[in-house]
Amino acid sequence: MIRSSKFWAAAILLLIIGIVAGSVLIWSKYNRSQPIDINLSPAPEIDGQISVAGAVNVPGYYPLQEGDSIAALLEAAGGTTAAADLDGIKLYIPSVNEAEVSQKVNLNHAGAWLLQALPGIGETKAQAIIDYRQQNGQFRHISEITSVEGIGTATYEKIKHLITVSD
Repeated sequence: MIRSSKFWAAAILLLIIGIVAGSVLIWSKYNRSQPIDINLSPAPEIDGQISVAGAVNVPGYYPLQEGDSIAALLEAAGGTTAAADLDGIKLYIPSVNEAEVSQKVNLNHAGAWLLQALPGIGETKAQAIIDYRQQNGQFRHISEITSVEGIGTATYEKIKHLITVSD
């Protein structure tokens, strides 16, 4: 009797092992995951201007090129004010029909690279503006830019709607 119970125990154990092994084989044959086709498209090239506004020292439009970081943009905008909440950075994309509000370049605070964004102002003229500002103090009126070497009335007429002066 002990012999027959050992026989049946071994038979049941083999049957269970067979069922489990068969189930695993069937499951693996029919449950093959399909490969996922991932198409990576290149990111759009960035080259233009971006408006930096809010709690920054010198809000305005700044040149943006591929690889520029948010930290570099904030530095270009004169850094953040004490009230800035850097956890709350907002990106705003205007619609095509939305009117653009132009931010003027402040002659008393703009760096060379920002001045170069103005039409007719290259590297040499931008540096001349900065040199003039350092030698003569802040600009008191936008027309004073014509006192800068290399900038005449023609250049002034092209940029007068794009520039401002303030402390």
